[in-house]
Amino acid sequence: MSLATVHTRAKLGIEAPAVTVEVHLSNGLPAFHIVGLPETAVKESKDRVRSAIINSHFEFPARRITVNLAPAELPKEGSRFDLAIAIGILAASNQIPTELLGHYEFIGELALSAELRPVEAVLPSALGCAASGKQLIVGQGNADEAALVESLTVLPAKHLLEVSAHLHQRQAIHPWKRVAIEPQQNPAQLRDVIGQQHAKRALEIAAAGGHHLLFYGPPGTGKTLLASHLPGLLPPLSNLEALDVAAIHSVARKGQRQYSRERPFRTPHHSASAVAMVGGGSTPRPGEISLAHLGVLFLDELPEFQRNVLEVLREPLESGEINISRAAAQTCYPARFQLVAAMNPCPCGYLGSQRCICTSAQIARYRSKISGPLLDRIDLQVQVSAMENHQLLNQQQSEGESNHTIQQRICNAREIQLERQATINSQLTSQQLKQYCPMDKAQRQLMDQAVNRFALSARGFYRVLKVARTIADLSGLETPELDQYQEALSFRSTVQPNPK
Repeated sequence: MSLATVHTRAKLGIEAPAVTVEVHLSNGLPAFHIVGLPETAVKESKDRVRSAIINSHFEFPARRITVNLAPAELPKEGSRFDLAIAIGILAASNQIPTELLGHYEFIGELALSAELRPVEAVLPSALGCAASGKQLIVGQGNADEAALVESLTVLPAKHLLEVSAHLHQRQAIHPWKRVAIEPQQNPAQLRDVIGQQHAKRALEIAAAGGHHLLFYGPPGTGKTLLASHLPGLLPPLSNLEALDVAAIHSVARKGQRQYSRERPFRTPHHSASAVAMVGGGSTPRPGEISLAHLGVLFLDELPEFQRNVLEVLREPLESGEINISRAAAQTCYPARFQLVAAMNPCPCGYLGSQRCICTSAQIARYRSKISGPLLDRIDLQVQVSAMENHQLLNQQQSEGESNHTIQQRICNAREIQLERQATINSQLTSQQLKQYCPMDKAQRQLMDQAVNRFALSARGFYRVLKVARTIADLSGLETPELDQYQEALSFRSTVQPNPK
């Protein structure tokens, strides 16, 4: 037959839409055309495929070859279609059987020698292939990443001849078995941090409810150290969550994550641009907020970031996603991250002591980079004070709970939340809060006073309720009591963005 159909997948953000490679051989002067919105790398596959077929000792058809990548309106980019095009040409020229082609999807770049090379963003394609019920044939360099999808049969090949032998049923390609990588043990324990009990408590509450957290205080008080312990307290990712996170890293060309169950912990430098933070480029790629999806985005020295960089965080903090629009494409990346930040009270860091050398104008300029709307979105704002001399001098063996014990309590609190409302407390709506966080007369009076004293906005008011709900869940209470509201308000000593 002179017509063959082969299945593969394109790359569109973190999606992998199905693509059908249709190859037709017709009479006429020898020619090779690829249609269906191919970009440069796809057009160049003509030369790679021709050389790979010839060097595999197949006959390259001296006929008019037309390759259609359907659907035609979907832009095609990259070298991932090489293998599918080569298989299509061999099938259309009756050099390999066509009976089994419908059971597989093919993804891989061909070298001129016909060796299969790995391509980027294979994991989204593997997820799509598993959903379609087909098996995936890829280069061996992509096998580990594709095998993250446990329900998918991954067939790794090193050469075009191996794929041909498999389709001829002469020598089958054995399914790839991924070797599990043990997680790295983190010896650092939260109990090793000296003092700062109030900050430790805030860290546990933030982990239990997924709340955003800000540490502010003089330098050297342990703000960064405290934040670095948060990933060890968070519950591990579920199977589905791990695949979502791994797919984002795959699309961003960050490679395969060493251990997929660990939550991401991203720490961009304060010189990062807005595009680096939210993603972008001519071909939109994920930024830091998407790479921190379902994990933690830690911004150290918060006022050192450019104001426009911080302002781009406001929308994804609420929506949990980022829409990137370019002339060539529009892409939506998930960005449901937990923001943790640390800052000094002034440029020198010693505001309120005799060591401070900052003027009022310098302090105002320093804090003006952090807008009121951004601060309003941070649930827990915790002052980390300098430690007393006796705390530093009388260091004893670490006492207190281990990270495992704290993590277990956090996991229990999250299970309560998911069973009650199918989401964690930080994502509750105002209507849900009325149902799951009812207030009696004393609690209403307390919150009425708090609104006036702390100048709480409507958003700030509801965020206090969410924190109180989380504290109640940690204590195993059906509804928050007055003590939980008081503790939640103790973490709302708001940093003034532009003090007078």
